Amino acid sequence: MKKHIFTSFVELTGSPVSSALLKLLTTSRISQPLIKPFASFYHIQLDEAEYPIGHYKSLNDFFTRSLQPGKREMDHNHKVLISPVDGVLSDSGSIDTQQQFSVKDKVYSLTSLLGDAEKAARYTNGYYYLFYLSPRHYHHFHYPISGTLVNRYALGSTSYPVNDLGIRMRHDVFSSNHRVISELSTDFGHIAIVKVGALNVNSVRIASSETTCVKGHDFGHFAFGSTVILFIEQNDAFTPEEMPFTEVQVGDRIGEWQS
Repeated sequence: MKKHIFTSFVELTGSPVSSALLKLLTTSRISQPLIKPFASFYHIQLDEAEYPIGHYKSLNDFFTRSLQPGKREMDHNHKVLISPVDGVLSDSGSIDTQQQFSVKDKVYSLTSLLGDAEKAARYTNGYYYLFYLSPRHYHHFHYPISGTLVNRYALGSTSYPVNDLGIRMRHDVFSSNHRVISELSTDFGHIAIVKVGALNVNSVRIASSETTCVKGHDFGHFAFGSTVILFIEQNDAFTPEEMPFTEVQVGDRIGEWQS
């Protein structure tokens, strides 16, 4: 019975009506008084924000804040893969020969997530990282390696939660939610950066259409709730850092190509 109740809750929060109401509230000036309680409740580091808290006119305005320059140190070694976000590196591992990967003991199809068998095949025997961003995290995403943007497209239209509850209650949360896939060609092979929105329909915002991707550069943000999944093309020289359930920040080293 409890599982059915939780499942119903997850389904409700994914409805277009509730998402539209949430968006209307959080983008309105009516939500401005909620900013300070929100920041206090989630222990947000206000000294990192680009502007003082009084500058922000809505909860969404504050949630999508940029950081002051220099607040994140980047590992600029061109062979090092860095974290694209602040968040929890909640899972990582190998992609099998069937283009599948496992998260929270559930198996996901890379073909379903990327929407194309040919695109998925490129990452056979590759590696993946899954980052979860809670409301307390900085919600911009950055390029984890330099390269050239060769593909960018959007899939999905729902907005189910991507927290632990949402992942446990739904078997297809990553492949059903609205998501934007950016695929880069790099010196070490292809990388797919999948930005999965949640709790707000079409909550992924891309800041630039430039095809030259510079490691560490900010290229967009989430408007409430999010997960980022990296898929790395197989390369025998690649060595990932073993760091499950670790808090990471943009610029932190998460892997390296040894040669």
